[in-house]
Amino acid sequence: MTAPQARRAARVLLLDGRDRVLLFQGRDPVHADRGQWWFTPGGGLDPEETPAQAAARELREETGLEVEPGALGSPVHQRVTTFPWGDVVYEQSEDYFVLRVDSHEVDTSGFNEVETAAVLGHRWWHRAELASTGETFYPRELLELLP
Repeated sequence: MTAPQARRAARVLLLDGRDRVLLFQGRDPVHADRGQWWFTPGGGLDPEETPAQAAARELREETGLEVEPGALGSPVHQRVTTFPWGDVVYEQSEDYFVLRVDSHEVDTSGFNEVETAAVLGHRWWHRAELASTGETFYPRELLELLP
């Protein structure tokens, strides 16, 4: 068995004026049998990119929302997670940022080819909905991170 591939990522807890958090529903397009899950906007860091720069870039690409990296402040959470994606196992170090907006109409036209194949949809979730859902979402500690 090969060792997991190291990867750094930045993710955003995007909250609207109704205290809902935006999550995307996705799957592994190579191994659809692994199921579906909900996850926050974000993704891997490009070379020479800081976590805040990556988080701002990913927000723009995945939601159409443009923010300066400095508007994200400092990470509110960090974790390391190991997961399979395609035929590779990753050990991903993640920084989570919080951003509040009054409202935002999500625009996914900036998705790349992988995101287009992997993302099935999106929705804004209230805390109570997350607490009572039987669906899988990541990070599992999401409820603890929401204000």
